[in-house]
Amino acid sequence: RLHTAGRIIARRSYAKYVSSRANTSHNQHCRAPTSKTARALLQNTREHCHSKMGKLDVQVMRHLSKDDYRVLTAVELGMRNHHAVPVPLIISIAGLRHGGAAKFLATLLRFKLVYHDNNKYDGYRLTWFGYDVLALRAFVARGAVDSVGRKIGEGKESDVYEGCRASDDRRVIIKFHRLGKTSFKAVKDKRDYLEGRKTAGNWLNMSRLAAKREWDFMCCLHEDKSIKVPEPLDQNRHAVVMGLAEGLPLYQLGAPGCLADPEKVLESTVTIARQLAARGLVHCDLNEFNLIVEQNTSAVTLIDFPQMISTKHPNAAMYFARDVRGLVKFFT
Repeated sequence: RLHTAGRIIARRSYAKYVSSRANTSHNQHCRAPTSKTARALLQNTREHCHSKMGKLDVQVMRHLSKDDYRVLTAVELGMRNHHAVPVPLIISIAGLRHGGAAKFLATLLRFKLVYHDNNKYDGYRLTWFGYDVLALRAFVARGAVDSVGRKIGEGKESDVYEGCRASDDRRVIIKFHRLGKTSFKAVKDKRDYLEGRKTAGNWLNMSRLAAKREWDFMCCLHEDKSIKVPEPLDQNRHAVVMGLAEGLPLYQLGAPGCLADPEKVLESTVTIARQLAARGLVHCDLNEFNLIVEQNTSAVTLIDFPQMISTKHPNAAMYFARDVRGLVKFFT
């Protein structure tokens, strides 16, 4: 019996040894990469998980004090020159009466408005949600938006929500630019408004530039009145508030019978490309996703402008031809 018990103990010990070697090997293969690029990729993934949301939880804004907003704005200002803003700098910019910002940073962390980055030093970064809250606070203060509803659209560069303006009970559209949210990393080389800049800063700042670009184009085209675009209402940081365009996106009307006059719609869309070119512009993304069509009247509204370039751009002719080919392909 002792001999048998000894063999059983030996087998169990060997099994534990094999299991421990297997776990060690697995951990070695699954260990987080140590290269700077890999660490940055993991950090960006964590930040994306912190900021990813299906619904904009604006209820958070009710729980923030004036000092919370001061600290959040201080993080935003500090990110102009810092990848992660050191705590002493946050305290200095915020100018709080009672000194420290630990309590306020804890609140912002709890609501995922900032991200704690302690890779090289103890600092904080603004999340997409934090940037959204700052933009919405400005809209509310100016009376442009009073409530935010459901998400009605999502693209590779933006999230679109419906909202309401209480002063005239008007439905509005709130578009948040989010450059870099997907693998759209070559944006610096494709946007002429980033030319001449050694660096455009972080993705938040680049999204702000894109929103300003869209706002400027929308205002000019709306005043021109020859091309139908949404009415521009307000712009702050990376967000644009515009009027609701009547109709449905063209891609939802591709089935036979959905359009009352397909030929008229095609002619209108090509005319839009020509009118833009006559004004020295090429849309560069003129397709069924960026055209709103009113089914009964076949009226076409153009949306999405930040990627537009000048006709003097070296690749303007190529982009113009690509836009027209895409439209013709959709209708054939």
